[in-house]
Amino acid sequence: MKILLIHQNFPGQYKHLAPALAARGHQVVALTCKVKEAQTWKGVRIIPYAVKGSSTKGIHPWLSDFETKLLRATSCYRGAMALKAQGFEPDVICAHHGWGESMFLKDVWPKARLGLYCELYHLTSQPFMNFDPEFPSKNPDADGLRIRMKNLNNRLHEEVMDAGLSPTRFQASSFPAEWQDRITVAHDGVDTDLVVPNPQARLLVREGLSLGRDDEVITFINRNLEPYRGYHIFMRALPDILKRRPNAHVVLIGGDEVSYGSKPPEGKSWKQIFIDEVRERIPDPDWNRVHFLGRVPYYVYLSMLQVSTVHVYLTYPFVLSWSLLEAMSAECAILASGTEPVREVLTEDETGRMVDFFDKDTLVDRLCALLDDPDARARLGRNARAYVRQRYDLKTVCLPRHLSWVDRLAALEPRPARD
Repeated sequence: MKILLIHQNFPGQYKHLAPALAARGHQVVALTCKVKEAQTWKGVRIIPYAVKGSSTKGIHPWLSDFETKLLRATSCYRGAMALKAQGFEPDVICAHHGWGESMFLKDVWPKARLGLYCELYHLTSQPFMNFDPEFPSKNPDADGLRIRMKNLNNRLHEEVMDAGLSPTRFQASSFPAEWQDRITVAHDGVDTDLVVPNPQARLLVREGLSLGRDDEVITFINRNLEPYRGYHIFMRALPDILKRRPNAHVVLIGGDEVSYGSKPPEGKSWKQIFIDEVRERIPDPDWNRVHFLGRVPYYVYLSMLQVSTVHVYLTYPFVLSWSLLEAMSAECAILASGTEPVREVLTEDETGRMVDFFDKDTLVDRLCALLDDPDARARLGRNARAYVRQRYDLKTVCLPRHLSWVDRLAALEPRPARD
C-alpha cells in the first residue's frame, strides 16, 4: 500500500505510526514544509514543499487565520501535484488538517482515502469559550461569527474526510454530530517502557544543586507557561506553598511564548507577569527554592517526572497534554484540575487527586496533604502507571489501534471532492 502523511511539523503525531507503517512494508511518503531537502527517516521518504505567499496587510482579522491556512493548502497542493507528476498515487492519505495543508489533496488524488487527525473543533459554548472569567472575550457578541469563520478549515475538510482519529473522547466530542460516526478515539500512546519510575533519578536545577527522590519536589509543566494550562493559578498558590513547605523545591518547565489563548500585553510574557504579581510575597530564601528550567531536552523532562514528589497539572477544558499521561507512567502522585479532559483519564483518589481549577486555596491544602502522606502518593502513583499501561501503552494498545485504523481507512469507498 502507498501511504502519504501530511504534517507541517512532521513527524508530529505520526512519530510512531509512520515508521511502523514503513516496517510493515508499505511505501510511506511524508510531505512537509518542515524540511528543505528530501531525506529518508526510519524507512519514510520525506519530501519538502515550500510555503509561498504572505498574509495580506489590513485583511479582516477573521480572515487572517483562514488565509494562513489557505496559503499552506495551495503550497501543499503544488507539492502534491509535483509528487503526482513523478507517478506517486497514494491509496491512503493521513493528515493533521489543523494548519490547512490537506484542504485540496482530494483534488489531486480523488481515489485516495483521506484520514484526518481530529484534534479539536472550535466551539463558542461553555466550557470552550470564556471558561476563565479573568480573561473574557473582548467581543462576546461576535464570538459566534468569529468562531464560525475559524472553523472554515474544519468544515471544508469534513466534506472530504473518509475517517477521523481523535486522541480523547473530549476532543472527539467537540466535533459536530455529522462527523462523529467517522471518528475513532485512539490516543497517540505513551512509551511506558521508556517513561518509568526511577528511584536513582537526579535532576540538576542549578549549578551545585541536584534533586532526587529523597527531596520534596513539586513539579509543574507547560509547553509555554500561560493561563490555558493554569500557570496563573499555580503561581498565585506559590507563596502559600513555599510558606507551608519550608523544605520543598518547586520546579517548573515551560517556555516564555504562547501556545494557546490570548497573547500577553506587548513586551511582556505570561511567565513574568505572574512572577511579578507574587514575588513581593515570597522572601528571597524561599524564592531560591523555585526553579524555572525553561524548555529542556526530553531526558531532563523525564528526570523531572522521576524525582517529583507531587506533580501538579492544571488545564482549561482543552486538548489533554501528553505530559499528564507521561507523569502517570512515571508513577507520579498527581494533583490536577477536575476539568473534563482530566476526568477522562484520572479517577479521584484512585489514580490521582483533583481540585477545582480556580480554587488555589484548596490546591494548596490538597497538595500539602498529599506531600504529608507517602502511602497515598505511592498508591496513587502505582495505580496511575497501571492504568496508563493498560489503556495508553504505545506498543501494546495505541499503536495497534492506529494501524488497524489505517487498514479500515484503506478499505473505505473514498469521498470525492465537492464543488
